[in-house]
Amino acid sequence: MSANTTKLVVMLEMQNAMNTKVHEQWFNQGFEWYRAIWVECAEMLDHYGWKWWKKQTPDTEQVILELVDIFHFGLSLRIDGVKSYEQLATELEKELSEPQLAEDFKQTLEQLAASAVTDKSFNARAFAGCMQQIGMSIDDLYRGYVGKNTLNFFRQDHGYKDGSYIKVWNGQEDNEHLVEVVKSLDTEHADFAKQVYAGLQARYPA
Repeated sequence: MSANTTKLVVMLEMQNAMNTKVHEQWFNQGFEWYRAIWVECAEMLDHYGWKWWKKQTPDTEQVILELVDIFHFGLSLRIDGVKSYEQLATELEKELSEPQLAEDFKQTLEQLAASAVTDKSFNARAFAGCMQQIGMSIDDLYRGYVGKNTLNFFRQDHGYKDGSYIKVWNGQEDNEHLVEVVKSLDTEHADFAKQVYAGLQARYPA
């Protein structure tokens, strides 16, 4: 297995674990992951900028965060209970290595959204095209994905559902703490996700 396939397997496993934590029988619920994809695409377009009647500068960092969120939904769509994570990861790696590119980022993003609306599918090639046009690598995706997934677990473990979770600590939102924790760690480490969780735990107010 290549390094990228291994990372994709890890992300698929983490996605299934997160979905199961939110709903034990998530696989049989028929959640509309495809709808979450196109709604996120629309939100991302606002961060990128599309209004020709006013000056707008792409918020690249926010666009990358939105792409990471979309990947959560894309993975959820691909997990079918039949193919192994290794098979799914191999297929995804192939698709991600063949980016589908339109004239510009906005149009590539629309191809990603169109597949979600029309086919109720995750167009990994268009997703890879968006990554390429915004300057995002598989490593960036992995770092962002594992970080956000771990933060989601952390939130669930600390009262996110019942409203007792504290989102701002020491004057910073949890997302900002996450960025600092991730930057301090080696993403290639086998226990990267556990280290991210421990880093958040060390900062969270007792």
